[in-house]
Amino acid sequence: MQNAIPLINLNNVFSVSDASALLKNVVETAFPRIKIRGELSQITRATSGHIYMTIKDSGAAISVIVWRGTPIAFKLEEGMEVVLTGRFTTYPARSNYQIIASEIELAGIGAILKMLEERKQKLAREGLFDESRKKPLPRLPQTIGVVTSPTGAAFQDIQNRLRERFPVKVLLYPATVQGVTAAAEVAAGIEYFNKMNNVDVIIVARGGGSLEDLLPFSEEIVVRAAAASHIPLISGVGHEPDWMLIDFAADYRAPTPTGAAEAVVPTRLALLQELDNLWVRLSGNFTTRLINAKQRIEAINIKSPKQVLMEHQQRLDDLGRTMNIIVGAKIANLHQRIEALSALPNILQNRMTVLNQTISHLGQMLGSLSYKSVLARGYAIVRDKDNKIISRADAGEPAIIEFADGVKVL
Repeated sequence: MQNAIPLINLNNVFSVSDASALLKNVVETAFPRIKIRGELSQITRATSGHIYMTIKDSGAAISVIVWRGTPIAFKLEEGMEVVLTGRFTTYPARSNYQIIASEIELAGIGAILKMLEERKQKLAREGLFDESRKKPLPRLPQTIGVVTSPTGAAFQDIQNRLRERFPVKVLLYPATVQGVTAAAEVAAGIEYFNKMNNVDVIIVARGGGSLEDLLPFSEEIVVRAAAASHIPLISGVGHEPDWMLIDFAADYRAPTPTGAAEAVVPTRLALLQELDNLWVRLSGNFTTRLINAKQRIEAINIKSPKQVLMEHQQRLDDLGRTMNIIVGAKIANLHQRIEALSALPNILQNRMTVLNQTISHLGQMLGSLSYKSVLARGYAIVRDKDNKIISRADAGEPAIIEFADGVKVL
């Protein structure tokens, strides 16, 4: 193996800036375009709009710059495995090399499905897919809003199926359905119809395509717009096996754009059949009511005025007998109360006699128990000057002596 030929004269002396410029030129010339597969990390979005990050594998890491305005079809996230296309360059101020990215793609179907599943779980935790948020579709919408590409087959399929089934007014919000700006345009279409409130139902549609082509309909901005719509929304994206995250946030998921048109309006034949059924039920119900009314009329017996008068007289007789019974009972009750009141003086007299006897007896008991009766038998009560009873000879000088007939002060 031959030794590499130096690109410079080994005897030349360069300034730092010249050496850095020389190295920058060599690197950019040798790697005008390169594709690198790896895992994203350290993603930083500067206020200028540029994105700075690192792409790495188990053995190395390289700095990456994504200039503002570079088209990227999905949101860059930590740990995402991608294939990055760009060119190598150097940054002399820090003596490092880096890649200026021009394209970024997800690395394979597995990486895309992993990203979608993680995003689905995140949005589900926020409640955006809850069944309680789903709104019923209108039975017969007057105006339908469609968010899709005006030149795509999806819009033509929807119009054709609507004309076949039940022609209605259709308003189109043109939006690209693939590429960098697709998600923002679809979300803007949903928000437009909700702001204008000029349609009864919204269809978001796109024909089939690869998983990468359908990714805009799984972007958060689209899913959140669908979940926030106060107008019922139908998702008709892709073909039968395709499931995008907008399908979980929509009020109804159609397998195809044509299926979305079928879900939003019935067929004319079905409506005619429904009208026939209603007419049969209505006429049958009306006939039944007429028969019942006729039977009730036939059951009515026409009475003569004399018979009606006699029936009223009978009712008056019944009322008179009832009133006599009620009045007689009340009079008898009053007689009983009067007789009870006439016996009241004798009852009171007897009560007074008993009370007088009781009082006399109590007076006799009080007299027998009084100390006055003891004094009448020759006893006396001796008190001191404080009017306290003296019961002992050595208790003090007597000051008052009470006899049966009076008090003597010493």
